[in-house]
Amino acid sequence: MTEAPPRLTSLAHGGGCGCKLAPSVLQQLLAEQAQSNPFRQLLVGTETGDDAAVWQMDDTTCVLATTDFFMPMVDDPYDFGRIAATNALSDIYAMGGRPIMALAILGMPLDKLPTHTVREILKGGRDICATAGIPVAGGHSIDTPEPIYGLAVIGTCRPADIRRNSEARPGDALILTKGLGVGIYSAAIKRQALPRGGYEEMIASTTLLNRIGADLAADASVHAITDVTGFGLIGHALEMARGSGCALVIRDQDVPVFAQAASLAEQGFVTGASRRNWASYGDAVRLSNGMPEWRRHLLTDPQTSGGLLIACDNADALAETIVARGYPSARVIGRVERGRPVVTIEE
Repeated sequence: MTEAPPRLTSLAHGGGCGCKLAPSVLQQLLAEQAQSNPFRQLLVGTETGDDAAVWQMDDTTCVLATTDFFMPMVDDPYDFGRIAATNALSDIYAMGGRPIMALAILGMPLDKLPTHTVREILKGGRDICATAGIPVAGGHSIDTPEPIYGLAVIGTCRPADIRRNSEARPGDALILTKGLGVGIYSAAIKRQALPRGGYEEMIASTTLLNRIGADLAADASVHAITDVTGFGLIGHALEMARGSGCALVIRDQDVPVFAQAASLAEQGFVTGASRRNWASYGDAVRLSNGMPEWRRHLLTDPQTSGGLLIACDNADALAETIVARGYPSARVIGRVERGRPVVTIEE
């Protein structure tokens, strides 16, 4: 008899964007990086922790570049490939761009996984890129102790359509386009405890391309965009607050979450990344009185291929448009205020 291959998640110490270094660790690693930019054409670099680098080619065209890869948070190799590719493409959409091609990043423990499993991972990524209308034009692979997959993605946009995470304005409303709970569901998957229907819900969200970002960038009422990934909703909201020099207020009860995320969080299905996130930035967050720890975990839960966080005018009409365009969980969840850059969670 042929021995069944191991579960993908059993080969990884973490999964999805929960593998990201904690925000506090990343700040230490980048502390000695030069803040001044000697390259006039580099419009967006590392200064505000934005989603992609932006290089202006001429008066009409900017090139966007990003890379994203991680270890599996699901056991199905095809789904792993699709999620990883959707997540990587999101960085381009979050900047207001459209992807034009991708390169695969692959690390596999070839002594533990059969080649057909690896082919399925690559196929999943390629199929998502085909949905986005771009090729996987090459890549690089190595033999690694844990499975790793992702993409480097190149995109383009007009200079006027760049949407940074650092241009939110007092008076703006905040829209979130996808529900939270990916990390919580992933923790349940790892322990084989995700209730019926949860997997399908998670896959539908994590393989939904954030291409609405490129359309929103052409709307002058949209001032700032970022995608919500490994640092959780609060972490990426705090990046927006700090970059913009404003305070962000999030209404806890308006935040969309996966159908079973709250009950799973109450049962303790949370990730180590959620705890690391809170330890990294909790001193810059004001929680509503009496918020239980499990509820806080929803807001610090690491999202893999999460939604877009948008600061804009005319939010109610815009949210309706986003829902109509295929993002049923999109909600207005808060506002931008004058004040020092903190995130306040209110009921």
